[in-house]
Amino acid sequence: MSRPTIPSDFVSRAVRTGADAGVDLQPALDAARISRAVLAHPHARLTPAQVSRFTQVAWQITDDELFGLAPGPVPRGMFRVMCLTLIHCPDLSHALSRMVEVNRVVRSLPQLSLTPGDTTTHLDVALPAVVDEKTRVTVDFLLMLLHRFAAWLVGGRVRLESVMLPYAEPDPVLARSYDSMFGVPVTFGAGRAALEIHNSALTSPLVQSEEALDEYLRDSPNLILSERDYESTVSSQVRRIFESGINGRTATAEDIAGMLTVSTPHLRRLLRQEGTSLGQLREEVLRDLAIAGLRRGESVDDLSARLGFSEPSAFRRAFKRWTGNTPSSYRTPR
Repeated sequence: MSRPTIPSDFVSRAVRTGADAGVDLQPALDAARISRAVLAHPHARLTPAQVSRFTQVAWQITDDELFGLAPGPVPRGMFRVMCLTLIHCPDLSHALSRMVEVNRVVRSLPQLSLTPGDTTTHLDVALPAVVDEKTRVTVDFLLMLLHRFAAWLVGGRVRLESVMLPYAEPDPVLARSYDSMFGVPVTFGAGRAALEIHNSALTSPLVQSEEALDEYLRDSPNLILSERDYESTVSSQVRRIFESGINGRTATAEDIAGMLTVSTPHLRRLLRQEGTSLGQLREEVLRDLAIAGLRRGESVDDLSARLGFSEPSAFRRAFKRWTGNTPSSYRTPR
């Protein structure tokens, strides 16, 4: 099974904001084997392993768990300490309340707040007076971290009703990446940075232990980046079907609807509600499998045949469309 790739935009913005603050993150790029050619194209993709390695080395360079993006230094180990204060809470509602409470004490972190409602609760990240590039990097990272970590705590999906971001929508390709990241269509230019969580998720009991937390953090942030909300959405089920059938035949809409025991029109409606489509998911699976194969050193000819392309030139054209780069730019440097 392929791991979902990540837009290079996430890393390129971190590198730019680091440079603005006088921090050179080139060693982190080198350690993750991320080339400047790939980083320069906004639609290029990176593997979770690459972004995790980049993040780990950036932590070492800055000695800061938010790379110097927060209002003050965030010493390494701070996230573990915060997690230990909430790992024994009875359910997600108490855990998030505890996180907000601890967050108020750690003034160097962006502040969080919870606003309960009749059916949903908003988890907000406080914004500075000026929302700039640095804010965007921080907000993206924190909201993804909060959502994925909440799902890990309860061992299942944390249903979101909406995600609101304070900055303007990027181009359509990057905007779709945000929808895929959170599992719901994201609202840009909302004037706030918030996850709207369905209240039914807040009653979910925590299932993790301190021992499991240590294991989870040992390879951080790899699991945070590679897990897709515990793969419970319709789009994640469709993705698994495409992945399992990529060798040999390609599943049709009717095949997939039959496997999921729904009608074909209903399947398409469900995917529209999640901000995606069968065609988009098929392309994403092919793209991620192609990038993973290139990183392992697989040849274009072999990849083209394995992924079902009629000839290598057709694969090269598709790869250029997916990422804006040639397959050779994704070869792992030796």
